[in-house]
Amino acid sequence: MIEKMLKATLFGSAKRKEEIVSSLRDLGIFHISDMKERSESIDRLVSLSNRYEAILKEIEEKSGKSNPRQEEIRKSDFDALVIKLEKAKTDRDRNLGELQELRSERERILPLGEFNPKDLESLGMEFHLYLAGDKELNSLEGEEGASFYRIKWGGKENAILSIGGEINTSIPLQRFELPKESLGEIERKILILEERNREIDSLLCDCGRYISAFKRNILDEEETILFQKARESFSCDEEIIFISGYIPHYEKESLKSYAQASSLGYIIDEVGEEDAPPTLIKNRFPVNIIQPVFDMLGLVPGYREHDISLWFLSFMTIFFAMIIGDGGYGLIFFILAIVMNIKSRKCTTLNALIYVFGFSTIVWGAITGTWFGSALFLEKIPLLKMAVIPQITNFPEIFSVSSEASQNAVMTLCFALGTIHISIACVINVVTKLRKKDLSFISDIGWLIDMILLYFLVLTLVVSADALPVALTAGGVGLGFVLVSLFGAFEPGMPLKKGILLSLGGFFTAFLNTISCFSNIMSYIRLFAVGMASLAIAQSFNEMAVPLLGGFMLPAGVLVIVFGHAINLVMGLLSVVVHGVRLNVLEFSNQLGMEWIGYKYQPFKKRAAQ
Repeated sequence: MIEKMLKATLFGSAKRKEEIVSSLRDLGIFHISDMKERSESIDRLVSLSNRYEAILKEIEEKSGKSNPRQEEIRKSDFDALVIKLEKAKTDRDRNLGELQELRSERERILPLGEFNPKDLESLGMEFHLYLAGDKELNSLEGEEGASFYRIKWGGKENAILSIGGEINTSIPLQRFELPKESLGEIERKILILEERNREIDSLLCDCGRYISAFKRNILDEEETILFQKARESFSCDEEIIFISGYIPHYEKESLKSYAQASSLGYIIDEVGEEDAPPTLIKNRFPVNIIQPVFDMLGLVPGYREHDISLWFLSFMTIFFAMIIGDGGYGLIFFILAIVMNIKSRKCTTLNALIYVFGFSTIVWGAITGTWFGSALFLEKIPLLKMAVIPQITNFPEIFSVSSEASQNAVMTLCFALGTIHISIACVINVVTKLRKKDLSFISDIGWLIDMILLYFLVLTLVVSADALPVALTAGGVGLGFVLVSLFGAFEPGMPLKKGILLSLGGFFTAFLNTISCFSNIMSYIRLFAVGMASLAIAQSFNEMAVPLLGGFMLPAGVLVIVFGHAINLVMGLLSVVVHGVRLNVLEFSNQLGMEWIGYKYQPFKKRAAQ
């Protein structure tokens, strides 16, 4: 549930600013509104932190992210080390630029072979070198007054040299700039720069023993940056400083006690309509296990929106199972969860979520008879066959069921899930608005009517099911449309006449939204389509591997199976994000009127304590 927030303001003596900021951080419950993000001092601290992170990245790339041989280092020595490594990194980057130029020059002059350009300079004469194709060379040789010499050249073109001046000709020639250094000198410089870079890389690798020191100093800098941001967020009025923010309602007494103990003034108010407080969601197990998904997607409901964690978890579990669609894959997820649990020695929320997703996929795979996309498991293991529901199996031929009937049954299930899913949103809106005495709840009843009747229309059109008569369906949808058109724009306390007039002003929008209800239900067929595509891919790789599973080709066959199912599993996970999340975040959330415009409650406190 979304916790109720309170608006709070603290004020005290400007002389105690550092003390107040420090004690407020120790309190750890005050979310500062309008936190200062940029200033000269903050930017300077951020720049220093970025420098540490850049060096740490270089060290980890050269020595590996985990180095068991860690050493402590004093702050003064650490700062000196950072300067040394930054200079080394700058030198290496400069060397890389020079190496690129030298290697390019080496490739350019390689056809000339080894010679010293200074020997030409010592002759005191003017030399010009050109490159020409056979056609240009033949034309040049037949032209009067053209004085030149052909020289040895390792490239495809012909090299010609002019002594004492440029070739006087109308034939276009490609001029070749004579090198300033010999090929040997360039190669010597390349070797020197490469050796210098190896020494720098060795230094970075050796500094792997200071990875923990870098991480600790980066964390310290982040704490300092956060402290400085909070410090500069205080407003000042002569000798008084004050700061505003938000606290959870259950922390009201804690803030009072802190203010009194710290000799600070305080004001605690209810959140007003004009305020935009942060969102704090607190759910108990097992509903809270869906939070990692919200965090990964960056989804935060607005303070005045709904917490859909329960519904998101419930339907996402079903969607995950149907999209992945294979009990064998579900078993892999379940084993992965066990390994994570043993390794961390505790069951985190992410760990629990993988357990749930894995188990649900095993169940779906069991009732559809899908184990790594092969019917062989059903034929060889009778127990697996007993768990199958023949009407929705992916192998209907084994159970004497027509493939069309099986597919229609799964599509009907998808449409039913969609209707239930969106209808729940309508019911939530009705209950919420009834509590607020908002007459627009009648429009949500209209949407609920439309959803249910359009479901039967979808069955009629897609799976040719014997649904409700068309006249009854059309009449019911028309009734729902009328209710939406008359009550859609109502707000709490709005007069009846004004509300109806405003609602009728959105008549055309209501008409379009009614049509979109049909497409919303239809969109749940993606669960069937993606699941079937995953099955087809699994079967294709199995068929590719079967001829190889014998004799000396056995390893190749095993590799095809492992690689193929691994690819299919990754594609399935991507499909979950694209399709499963979409059905929750768009179809369901849009029906609820959610915009996901919230931001997280982040109290000012030490990061290390989080």
